[in-house]
Amino acid sequence: MNISTLKTIFQDLFQAKHERVFFAPGRINLIGEHTDYNGGHVFPCAITYGTYAVARKREDRIVRLYSVNFPGKGIIEMDLNLLDYDIEHNWANYPKGMIRYILEAGYEIPTGFDCVIHGDIPNGAGLSSSASIELLIGVLIDGLYKLNIPRLDLIKLGKKVENEFIGVNSGIMDQFAIGMGKKNAGILLDCQSLKYEYAPIELENHKIIIMNTNKRRELADSKYNERRAECEAALAQLQQRLQIEALGQLSEKEFDEYQHVITNETVRKRAKHAVYENIRTLKALEELNAGKLKAFGQLMNQSHQSLRDDYEVTGIELDCLVEAAWNQPGVIGARMTGAGFGGCAIAIVANEEVEHFIANVGADYLSKIGYKADFYVASIGDGAKEIEL
Repeated sequence: MNISTLKTIFQDLFQAKHERVFFAPGRINLIGEHTDYNGGHVFPCAITYGTYAVARKREDRIVRLYSVNFPGKGIIEMDLNLLDYDIEHNWANYPKGMIRYILEAGYEIPTGFDCVIHGDIPNGAGLSSSASIELLIGVLIDGLYKLNIPRLDLIKLGKKVENEFIGVNSGIMDQFAIGMGKKNAGILLDCQSLKYEYAPIELENHKIIIMNTNKRRELADSKYNERRAECEAALAQLQQRLQIEALGQLSEKEFDEYQHVITNETVRKRAKHAVYENIRTLKALEELNAGKLKAFGQLMNQSHQSLRDDYEVTGIELDCLVEAAWNQPGVIGARMTGAGFGGCAIAIVANEEVEHFIANVGADYLSKIGYKADFYVASIGDGAKEIEL
């Protein structure tokens, strides 16, 4: 759906012309999985799929929201003086939480606004549509009311909405990638200190293909908590011998030297992934800065193998997609992305092979799994922003 269609919908619904247009992307994590809560690094980027809003200020204290993705919910109306979570408001609780926390942070929103939203992020694919809506509303309010909110503050408010208003115990990577994304660059982010740097990802001759398993991620939450607990157990045992606060502080050499301290073999494998994946993520920055895309691809492959064998969070569907991808011509690298147990994998594929890649991997997946995977050709784009028309 294009912006002019959104403007027409706005005009029809609210009987007025829109004022401004805003966009916030989705995100993928290129490498560095399950490292964030282990004091390590992640390497996400913003993608060109995302969420659009057309909006105009009102004269009163009412906010009216409409989502093209959820037309059955109709126009959802709220008052700036009454911003409590409301189960009836469904998807609109994400914007509502953002408005509330911006006000609580001391910024003034003198009037309400009308807004039409449309997202083209594939539903349930794990590309972070919720953080996209949070940052979209953040830049919209910042722009409409000229508040000059520092970008990092908007990112932290988005995480607060997720954790406290919605009640999901997630880290800061999603909001950070969406808020700070930059065209043709990945972001190396230290999840503890929030120090970050950009790395150029020049893909003139390649595309990023997002492969959606279309498997519901029922296991992801319970296994996520289990893996966190296993890593905490490993850390506690290592701390009896080493002065460390997180697994992400260890080098491969240190881990190899002290891994015998971890008495349970499964827990040892989990810790090995956390340490080695963090090192891989740091190496990824070096390889990209040196323009070595093939070496980066090898690190992606190693990441998936570690997530499959040591962390055991891939599952048959993701393994099927990634292993089929590895066998295709023109593939630089492929791996699962996100929490695992369903969701998406990504591959970097030569331009001229994209069509064959999608046909071949799709056929392989259908024959082995019994239902279709979906494929999306993505580019690395900018973070949340106003679109100047």
